[in-house]
Amino acid sequence: MGQDIDEARFTREDRQRYREKVKRCVEVLRRMVNDEMFETERKLIGVEVEFYVVDGDGEPMMVNAELLNRIESEDFQTELAQFNIEFNLAPHKLNGTVFREIEEELETSFDHAYRRAEELEARVAMVGIIPTLKNLHVTIQNLSANPRYHLLNEQILEARGEELQVEIEGPERLSLKMSSIAMEAAATSVQLHLQVSPDGFAAAWNAAQAGSAAQVAVGANSPFLLGKELWRETRIALFQQAIDTRSEELTAQGVRPRVWFGEAWIDGVLDLFDENVRYFPSLLPLLDDEDPEEALAKGDIPRLGELNLHNGTVYRWNRPIYGIARGKPHLRVENRVLPAGPTMVDTVANAAFYFGLVRGLVDLDPPITRQLSFQAANDNFFRAAREGIDASLFWPGVGEVPASELILRTLLPLAHTGLDSWGVDRRDRDHYLGIVEQRALKRMTGASWQVKTFRALLEDHQTTREQAIIDMTRRYLAGMRSNEPVHTWELPG
Repeated sequence: MGQDIDEARFTREDRQRYREKVKRCVEVLRRMVNDEMFETERKLIGVEVEFYVVDGDGEPMMVNAELLNRIESEDFQTELAQFNIEFNLAPHKLNGTVFREIEEELETSFDHAYRRAEELEARVAMVGIIPTLKNLHVTIQNLSANPRYHLLNEQILEARGEELQVEIEGPERLSLKMSSIAMEAAATSVQLHLQVSPDGFAAAWNAAQAGSAAQVAVGANSPFLLGKELWRETRIALFQQAIDTRSEELTAQGVRPRVWFGEAWIDGVLDLFDENVRYFPSLLPLLDDEDPEEALAKGDIPRLGELNLHNGTVYRWNRPIYGIARGKPHLRVENRVLPAGPTMVDTVANAAFYFGLVRGLVDLDPPITRQLSFQAANDNFFRAAREGIDASLFWPGVGEVPASELILRTLLPLAHTGLDSWGVDRRDRDHYLGIVEQRALKRMTGASWQVKTFRALLEDHQTTREQAIIDMTRRYLAGMRSNEPVHTWELPG
């Protein structure tokens, strides 16, 4: 979830100083963009994967600190709850056999973490929301020890002024009030990073937004929360509501949520950082010692700490990232729409589809922003989250069609073209995009498999709902360990 911080308390003066410092950081960033200071040649990608730590039945275990001590790798980090950890893959060049290499590295690291977890009689699980989750797991007592999480919890609740409310309706309905942000930890994700030039940022971000619905439809893996069948990608609804700083009145007034899809196509990266200042008050107004103007005047690369910290508390589904590597500043699009799992090969297939589709959409003439309205992209996104691969999506030139048809006939060919343009090995292209193709053909995603398996177990074995959830989760964990694509997993009966 971002950088570590010490415990702190904030005054109104702290917030005023922080707001002004963020504005100064944005102006320095603007100067850096105008002066063409950014790295533009290296086309790098990165992957982050969040995991659950669970027992043999898939129930969360509060042992992340001990597990991380046993893993002994800086690539693994703490996450919001004591049943979460995160893995960060080193950046890779987007060409050749990159996806094969990424899968091998992810699988090796996952196996290492899994073996260390077994020493604690635990397992490491990749899933958007573990189906066995209960209310008792998502309490403030189970937040990780990092002061950042507890401080963020305090600031969100203080900004909201009342308990958090979760209301999600799908095949079943969930309604609950929460006195902490711990429920956010139920949603585990994959984040995909694409380094781009300042000139290319807007086109890449717009493309990522336009393609997000298809990603969610074919990658959905979060159909259950607290034992109820909700959206196919319930994680999206949960995340938006679990850290919503708006009261009911502010929501009715049109105040923007901190987790949001956005409201317009952009012309440049500064559009998003300007929105951060304009729409979102600070949650963690911590001041950095750096003077960004002075650093720039001295010829140094400013860290822009306040800009990054503030940006880290605005949870766009596609987020801008400012970073420094090898002494040079760079920009990235961080794609946050995908759930974790079901397997590493599925995860890499999702990544190949995303990176290929973004490139294919960027290269369209006329641009996708002149063919598809932003509102249609937004509507597609939430329709895909609700209905998964069974959703109907709107696309220019074809109208409203089933997501599976849109992916097979229009978007996968674009992704193929995009990966060719990146210079990706054709065997890898065909292998990983072939997995996405089979999911679309069979209409079998992680969410589809979970729902079908649960319903079959409940019907065929005359068991309780709770036991059907446990049995389904056990089968899911076995499929996850096999690293066989989810569309090949067996169904009961």
